[in-house]
Amino acid sequence: MATLVCLHAHPDDEAIATSGVLAKAKAAGHRTVVVFATRGELGEVPEWIEPDETLAQLRTREAEAACAILGVDRVAWLGYRDSGVEDDPRNGDADTFHAAPLDEAAERLRTILSEESADVLTHYDERGNYGHPDHIKVHLVGYRAADLAGTRVVYEATIDRDRVIESIRANTADMPPDVEFPDPEEMELGMPASVITTEIDVSGFTDLKRAAMAAHASQIAETSFFLQMPADRFHEIFGVEWFIRRGGPLPPAPREDDLFAQLDR
Repeated sequence: MATLVCLHAHPDDEAIATSGVLAKAKAAGHRTVVVFATRGELGEVPEWIEPDETLAQLRTREAEAACAILGVDRVAWLGYRDSGVEDDPRNGDADTFHAAPLDEAAERLRTILSEESADVLTHYDERGNYGHPDHIKVHLVGYRAADLAGTRVVYEATIDRDRVIESIRANTADMPPDVEFPDPEEMELGMPASVITTEIDVSGFTDLKRAAMAAHASQIAETSFFLQMPADRFHEIFGVEWFIRRGGPLPPAPREDDLFAQLDR
């Protein structure tokens, strides 16, 4: 048995980016840990939130529910506040993840990696998948903490931009007319296929992935394109998760298909 630790910026990021590999790893008998840098304090506040509940409290509950669906063994928090999107004036506030000293944040993650004797760590690609300041900080903190902890196998969770653009274009006709698809090109989502080293088939776990997304009801509403997508289309688009392994082989080498294969080498 190995231990997989997935670092994420906010609750719901784990459901979108790595819920498939988390569920697959758990099914294979591995220990799984999800670490959140923040509690997503600056996300969308739903109309139905309880009057005496903060968004941070709600999103914490949603994260715990989603991780329970995926069988995650431990949920941990680095203790920083959501920094907001790019150019938000609150990015530089002293308690935000974006403003946190790199070595301080990395040491908090290093503690968890060491406690868990982590074998594999996932964080984000150099753009944080879409440029959010907290996501970019996850990229930096992940590498620094892995070096401090001696975690040898490190993957950047990413998106195959080319494949997702193709899939979304091919499947928009199946969506209800009032559902708006995000534009991957406009968002500069993910990374080009030419830098992706690893492609994990999680098609056996897309029902769990969809349920984990739905658990984040404050941010992923029932009317979102994620949950309005027909089941077969959801399975097609979200049945693969992509990564860039630190030191991994770039194309034209074949893509790896197992996050744990490097442990045997």
